[in-house]
Amino acid sequence: MPDPRTLYDKLVDSHTIRWLDEAGQQVLLYVDRTVLNEYTSPQAFTGLREAGREVWRPRAALGTVDHVNPTAPRRTAAMPDEQAARQTEYFERNCRDFGIELFDILHENQGIEHVVMPELGLVLPGMVIAAGDSHTTTYGAFGALGFGIGTSDIEHYLATQTLIYRRLRPMRVIVNDTLAPGVTAKDIVMALIREIGASGANGYAVEFAGAAIDALSVEGRMTICNMIVEGGARGVVMAPDEKVLAYLQGRPRAPRGAAWKQAVEAWKGLCSDEEAPFAREIALYGADIQPMVTWGTSPDQALPIGDAVPDPTHELDPNRRRDMERALDYMGLRPGIKLDSIAIDRAFIGSCTNARIEDLRDAASVVRGRRIASGVRAMVVPGSSAVRRVAEAEGLDRVFIEAGFEWRQSGCSMCLAMNDDVLAPGERCASSTNRNFEGRQGAGGRTHLMSPAMVAAAAIRGRLTDTRTL
Repeated sequence: MPDPRTLYDKLVDSHTIRWLDEAGQQVLLYVDRTVLNEYTSPQAFTGLREAGREVWRPRAALGTVDHVNPTAPRRTAAMPDEQAARQTEYFERNCRDFGIELFDILHENQGIEHVVMPELGLVLPGMVIAAGDSHTTTYGAFGALGFGIGTSDIEHYLATQTLIYRRLRPMRVIVNDTLAPGVTAKDIVMALIREIGASGANGYAVEFAGAAIDALSVEGRMTICNMIVEGGARGVVMAPDEKVLAYLQGRPRAPRGAAWKQAVEAWKGLCSDEEAPFAREIALYGADIQPMVTWGTSPDQALPIGDAVPDPTHELDPNRRRDMERALDYMGLRPGIKLDSIAIDRAFIGSCTNARIEDLRDAASVVRGRRIASGVRAMVVPGSSAVRRVAEAEGLDRVFIEAGFEWRQSGCSMCLAMNDDVLAPGERCASSTNRNFEGRQGAGGRTHLMSPAMVAAAAIRGRLTDTRTL
């Protein structure tokens, strides 16, 4: 009998063309698909042009403009920033010249790459997908292996459909029990990152399992697979189940008819074998997890909303103590301050982590019939044009607008300071994004990460708030 294998190893083995060392730790890996954006692809295309190379399988790539575009409520093709205009123009030229499908700023399917790919059915169980964005791990929610790559790797992939890949060690995270009302997938992954640290999953491919994971929607699972990157993971997988099949069936680019039945049959073995060995295992208990917020400048600097800002003098490790002191200085906070007393200036619901229709529904359920606090500027940026249309058909746009939120067009927006949606120095933002580094949302901006419902609650109260109190 063959040795038991993890789902991660099965995916790597099924896509390995050849070993590049005797132990098979470094391999030449076939990659099924990629998604390209205007920000990380230019150098790769320039390299292809200079070498006189073609793209090996243009139909295996999709381009979408998402990082630098404005998200103003009225959409036009114009880019107000000169550099953004150059990037998008070069991206459009590259996609046209190399035969790659492009969702430009006015395309009906435009949106954030990690929202667009699944909603079209381009991410399927058993696939390997690599792209120039670290949050490509989102696709692990479908039983696919997704990971981010650098510009030189993008060029290599486009030219050969392969990558030189080093295997990761398998880690399993089991989340048992059930979540309490008001606790979300975002809280699970934030609680995990707090426990293992920002580098706790370095060198690992993480598999999530357990009753709490099984109970999540596919969109909730995508949130976890997306954000565990902030714990150092460079590969994430979840075994596909009936929820995944129901999500995919009928999607525009998913298989249909006999091809669908054949695919489903092939996906049945996509799970870890019962005795498969993991290099590390961690258990969380869903009933113990509470709504989480970050207080510092790293995603692992997080606590339940009912706690207080920690005191660095109680930290024995000098490096951690120094990091805490720097974070508190940047965030303008003092030890002992209750987290739910911290006032905000901005509220942002969006990003590849939390801008799907389920996220918008959760947030709308909090703000319905209420108004945002005086002095707070609040924004909702759907993850894709398709999500925006569904939300408007359900009347969610009116819920947000009547509460005082700005209802905007799709894009990465205030997740990162790469467009015109930025924080001013000193502004404090409740954000549904995945990173809270210094300057991430704008030079001098202060970011507190949390779930979309928690952002909505903060916007209503004008301060960080436990959504369960609403």
